[in-house]
Amino acid sequence: MEGTTVTTSINSVAAFIQSGGVFMWVILIIWAVGIAISLERFMKLSFKMDVDGASFMNELQRYILSNDIQGAIRVCSGSIAALPKVLKSGLKRSGQPSQQIQNAIDATALEVIPKVELRLNYLQLIANISTLFGLLGTIQGLIQSFSAVAAADPAQKAELLATGISKAMNTTFLGLLAAISIMMLHTFLSAKSEKIVNEIDEFSVKLMDLLGTKSTSND
Repeated sequence: MEGTTVTTSINSVAAFIQSGGVFMWVILIIWAVGIAISLERFMKLSFKMDVDGASFMNELQRYILSNDIQGAIRVCSGSIAALPKVLKSGLKRSGQPSQQIQNAIDATALEVIPKVELRLNYLQLIANISTLFGLLGTIQGLIQSFSAVAAADPAQKAELLATGISKAMNTTFLGLLAAISIMMLHTFLSAKSEKIVNEIDEFSVKLMDLLGTKSTSND
């Protein structure tokens, strides 16, 4: 019974896609690209580039206040996340004028931040394209329906028109479904990216303050 239900569902989906015409396949391909980009960005942002900024900074602070700059650098080297990489460049300039430390941090941030935001703009584009292809498919379906109705028997016109419009709407439905899902993923990933970038800005300033305080106390 369960196998029959699954088979019926698969057949229904196949019929739904087939009845929508060629634009259904175009939308599915675009949707698949968007999902693939989203998965790749999620893996990178969540498991490689992100770190608990507050906890990481507290750990660095203990090393810096203990005058163990090399220990702080080792802590940064033990992570591949974006924030440690930026802070490490500042720690390597410890003892130098604050402007040089700031320049090192800024240079590394300019290198790291584009990698954090990489390909996120494509998701917005994919969502818009999915919607437009859905509308384009609907218009094509309506044109074909009205053309068929014009040459049909008067008794069958209403039925043919209803069937044609129903098929034409399939592309709009799929296009909107793809666009909504990609927009939700884009919003989530953008928030994740923004969190990483904000932490880079926040903790870079805190590192500058710590190094400046340490330098003053040493003097």
